[in-house]
Amino acid sequence: MEKRSVDVVVLSDIHLGTYGCRARELTNYLRSISPNILILNGDIIDGWQFTKRYFPAAHMLVLKEIINLITQGARVFYITGNHDEMLRRYTDIQIGNFTLTDKLVLEIDNKMTWIFHGDVFDNTTKGSARILAKLGSRGYQVLIRFNRCINYVLNLFGQERVSISKRVMAGVNKAVSKVNDFELIAAELAIEKKYDYVICGHIHQPQKKLVETKAGKVTYLNSGDWVEHLTALEYQQNEWTIFEYQDKNFPATQTVEMRPSLSVLTDEINFYINSLAAI
Repeated sequence: MEKRSVDVVVLSDIHLGTYGCRARELTNYLRSISPNILILNGDIIDGWQFTKRYFPAAHMLVLKEIINLITQGARVFYITGNHDEMLRRYTDIQIGNFTLTDKLVLEIDNKMTWIFHGDVFDNTTKGSARILAKLGSRGYQVLIRFNRCINYVLNLFGQERVSISKRVMAGVNKAVSKVNDFELIAAELAIEKKYDYVICGHIHQPQKKLVETKAGKVTYLNSGDWVEHLTALEYQQNEWTIFEYQDKNFPATQTVEMRPSLSVLTDEINFYINSLAAI
């Protein structure tokens, strides 16, 4: 496949090290592009769920492809999120074309773009609510794996796939956005700072919309995730667009999706139930 040249690509919420991460699809996507700038906008490696027993070769391939882009001359910015907050102690480190930071402001075609993960606006990841957020994250991973078991059975009978986890996540994110006014707060701050664009991740909802207030206007963008939506933001020819991965566009790289082990899934469910009982 011939690589597409893209000025800027923004990825977020990859969650490497979890069963929900769609590493194969992301590797296919990374191999299909040649960006000048790649921005990893938080929750790339999932420190909340990381265990030594699960970090498969497919997840290592994602890191390998990112390193390949760096060696090929792409500038890569890693912006920390709440799931990879352990990296925040090393913020503002720069090694060659690689920069680790907490937020980023870029001037692109004479327009100012403010980029950060967005967890700073989410009260559910702070204080005592943080424990519930971590348990919710673990429960979501269990739900994803259960969902895959269901889809495996449906596939055997020639039925269409379903996404229970996607529906649940969408409902959760609507509640989070409503409580914290996530998008509006980000937009209002960007307008106050006179930025033209503000880009976030965190809530796993790909979005591009113009937000107008009495103080001005700004374009709000969200890169979505690589767990359910499989989306990225791309900037090319003076325009931001949302890229959505489709298997049919990568036919030569399709592989059989492995079903999760029933015994391991049972262990995960028991862990989640015991954790809730301990609160």
